Amino acid sequence: MIYQRSSQLFAEAEKVIPGGVNSPVRAFKGVGGTPIFAKSAKGAYLYDEDDNRLIDYINSWGPMILGHAFQPVVDAIIEKAKKGTSFGMPTELETKIAELAVSMVPNIDKIRFVNSGTEACMSAIRLARGFTKRDKIIKFAGCYHGHSDSFLIQAGSGASTFGTPNSPGVTQGTAKDTLLAGFNDLENVKALFSANKNEIAAIIIEPVAGNMGCVPPSAGFLQSLRQLCDENGTLLIFDEVMTGFRLAKGGVQELYNVKADIVCFGKVIGGGLPVGAFAARNEIMNYLSPLGPVYQAGTLSGNPLAMAAGFAMLQTLNNDSDIFKRLEEKTAYLHKGIEKVLTANNIVFTINRVGSMISVHFDANPVYDFNTAKNGDNETFKKFFHGLLLEGVYIAPSAYETWFITDALTYEDLDFTIAAIDKVSKSL
Repeated sequence: MIYQRSSQLFAEAEKVIPGGVNSPVRAFKGVGGTPIFAKSAKGAYLYDEDDNRLIDYINSWGPMILGHAFQPVVDAIIEKAKKGTSFGMPTELETKIAELAVSMVPNIDKIRFVNSGTEACMSAIRLARGFTKRDKIIKFAGCYHGHSDSFLIQAGSGASTFGTPNSPGVTQGTAKDTLLAGFNDLENVKALFSANKNEIAAIIIEPVAGNMGCVPPSAGFLQSLRQLCDENGTLLIFDEVMTGFRLAKGGVQELYNVKADIVCFGKVIGGGLPVGAFAARNEIMNYLSPLGPVYQAGTLSGNPLAMAAGFAMLQTLNNDSDIFKRLEEKTAYLHKGIEKVLTANNIVFTINRVGSMISVHFDANPVYDFNTAKNGDNETFKKFFHGLLLEGVYIAPSAYETWFITDALTYEDLDFTIAAIDKVSKSL
């Protein structure tokens, strides 16, 4: 494939944008080479500035669950834009999407919309601290909750891609209130509670991790976290920015039948526009200003274009009783195909999958936390990534990211992908 136009655009971008990108993982530092510049997308396909067609397994890092330029979402945005793009005032649509989200997700009474997943997680932590009147939080190595200071402690994903999981600019005062645990390591969490009695406001976790590849919770892990929080007066926060409205209508709470105290959303809930949200039961959400003392605000929160896109997306998911079954079946089909061709070509690998999230790790051992995710052969992944790119298949340019399956993918697309992986694996 030819990437002449993308290379030219990247050179121009580097002059005026740090690293030439507005989010670090896009720079291809984790895989080498020059990033691809997108020109358009439709359904399961991306088209770059050199007019190459790519089958897309990033899907804007998750929100395009129904495919790019999904017509009901596009129509909703266009119609809303004709009436104004921002008011800084309440709109009826905010209430409608809030009612719909609350009806779809278990254990929440109220939801507040913000502009990003980072904002949602940052606000959820502030709310948890205000509600419990405690300062410390537990997060898990390899889980990414956005770039707020409290979370940039072994944050997985982009931070790990660059080998700098602890970001400069995060103060020691902030870092001391973030306690780090190992994902799927219950004894580690218990030890932190024992050493910090009556000090921990919240546990925040990606209940199915997506920022060290796809890493599911071990059997009983989430249930045990729930029990520990109950025993210690601590709130359990599920960061479902990736998993919310993707793994099930009600997200991981529904999938694993575990109640969270606060749930954070993003990605799918915005239909591809910048949206985040956090939700909880009444007694917690009523601590938020203007009802309560915990302040949180945003000029563009509840932006009408974002609300229109999100409402169209959630309506479609809510009305399609088979959507999550179809997504899981397609992902399982892809899993089986990848497994078959990698095995046939004597490649050492492990595949993790939950619902429509899947990742390939080039290591023979199980991947169940950040340390085991780091054991993958990154040099093999680089060759794998660039080989697939040349074949017209676009996966995340980082070994620490999950793939996202979209309903727009056909079985012909999946067969094409499996054949491409077969061809590429012969040269690994």
